[in-house]
Amino acid sequence: MTQKTHAMRVLDARGIAYTVRTYDAAGAFHSGDEAATLLGVPPDRVYKTLVVLREATPRARPLLVMIPVAHHADLKALAKIAGEKKLRMATQREAEQLTGMQVGGISAPALQKPGFVVLIDGAARTRTTIHVSAGARGVDLELAVTDFIVITNAQWADGASAAP
Repeated sequence: MTQKTHAMRVLDARGIAYTVRTYDAAGAFHSGDEAATLLGVPPDRVYKTLVVLREATPRARPLLVMIPVAHHADLKALAKIAGEKKLRMATQREAEQLTGMQVGGISAPALQKPGFVVLIDGAARTRTTIHVSAGARGVDLELAVTDFIVITNAQWADGASAAP
């Protein structure tokens, strides 16, 4: 049995249903595609959490961008969505410092700080449920897309990702 993560406690407190899947207790996987394989679900149902920073206004709220694991963030499209000229991916160190979580285990439901803008790729509109990090490497939460939107106050970001 997996220990409760902060994301699970947040969902429990709000009465949001979810399913926990531990797919790699050692956290040794190396990619989102590998995580999807270990979960036994298509990669378009597993969403990764990317920390994206605004270049022109570094003190502005960072973005948590949720996209399918097989896709890449389209920074130009994201910049347009965010009303910025240019965005950049956070380094591993920056992402971990900003979120307090290890890369590969960053969980949007766990981040209830007002310091983040959460964007989710519009492809999730076609899904009933999605898989997201539970806040620990190798542990996943499956929850309804509508519940994810509510708990994270996520905004739709059509065109946020591009297929590989």
